[in-house]
Amino acid sequence: MNDKIWLSSPHMGGTEMKYIQHAFDENWIAPLGPNVNGLEKDLETYLEKDVHVAVLSSGTAALHLALILLDIKPGDFVICQSLTFSASANPIIYIGAIPIFVDSEKDTWNLCPNAVEDAIKFGISQGKKPKAIITVSLYGMPYKVDEISEISARYEIPVIEDSAEALGSTYKNQKCGTFGDLSVISFNGNKIITTSGGGALVVKNQEYKNKAVFLSTQAKDDAPHYEHTSIGYNYRMSNICAGIGRGQMEVLDLRVQQRRANHNFYKDLFKDDSRFVLHTEPSADYFSNHWLNLIYIEPGKNYNRETIRQKFLDHQIETRPIWKPMHLQPIFKGSHYFGGDLAGQLFQNGLCLPSGSNMTENDLNRITSVYKDFDSLH
Repeated sequence: MNDKIWLSSPHMGGTEMKYIQHAFDENWIAPLGPNVNGLEKDLETYLEKDVHVAVLSSGTAALHLALILLDIKPGDFVICQSLTFSASANPIIYIGAIPIFVDSEKDTWNLCPNAVEDAIKFGISQGKKPKAIITVSLYGMPYKVDEISEISARYEIPVIEDSAEALGSTYKNQKCGTFGDLSVISFNGNKIITTSGGGALVVKNQEYKNKAVFLSTQAKDDAPHYEHTSIGYNYRMSNICAGIGRGQMEVLDLRVQQRRANHNFYKDLFKDDSRFVLHTEPSADYFSNHWLNLIYIEPGKNYNRETIRQKFLDHQIETRPIWKPMHLQPIFKGSHYFGGDLAGQLFQNGLCLPSGSNMTENDLNRITSVYKDFDSLH
């Protein structure tokens, strides 16, 4: 029996234990310490912009705090990409705000600028201009930054950039995670680098970072006793997890190269097969980390997305449908939605392929072998 080929499994670099051992040696087993401070500095340096980073327990926590920092209130409208993981949308509900979901566009499969503008006009017509736009760089592919930034500036609506999947991606040579008024990164176990769990909030000013750290450590006021004038959260990253992150940062560029090499493998595999369309950069402005590789499957008489997924699974190869859009999820039934049905079609016919940076030559050969069995499918 072959070992299972996973979609995206953790890939250690080898130096993580050095930072973890330092934490044990110095007894920094807490949500503060040298690794926490060091990881924040590592990320600020990597992002190559004048930004401030607060590392947190998850990317979801970072999104929640971003909404709080923008003073989003119950009943406020927040625009959110529909084709995404639920963590992009759930914090809107935590706040008591109302999501307005928006369709994708065909080039990047991210937010459709035209649908975003329609959603804004709807909010204005209801006397409630949306308070934020949550953009997503889906599976590592940057969104249409220029178009969304222009709309954001014209309507004076801030952008929360969800780059949970896009660390190492760039748009016009600028790193994803630096485009939003506030931005979010994830270090979940399946991401391009990991802290086992964890995330980061990226902000443009020190005041926002200070407030994020304050809120993420239970909002303890400056007093000799425990004094609270704000609701706080237990959202700060531990010094142990941050130690893993410090080691992972040392191999981030290599991990991007390895994921992009997987993309080139798939590009070659599917290059002459019209049944499978590999999602790739629409122009030289876009540089994706290709955290996950995606194919759109043109349904045939004897096959569809599910038959292909099952065939891989029969050979111990994990694949997964593209995110089911939020406006089609039972929990968001009846939510506002603007755009066409591209997100729905991508879900019905799209498949995520194994993309781990630790895939071996044997893994790639097994994927190729299963693919060659597709020749009978028409």
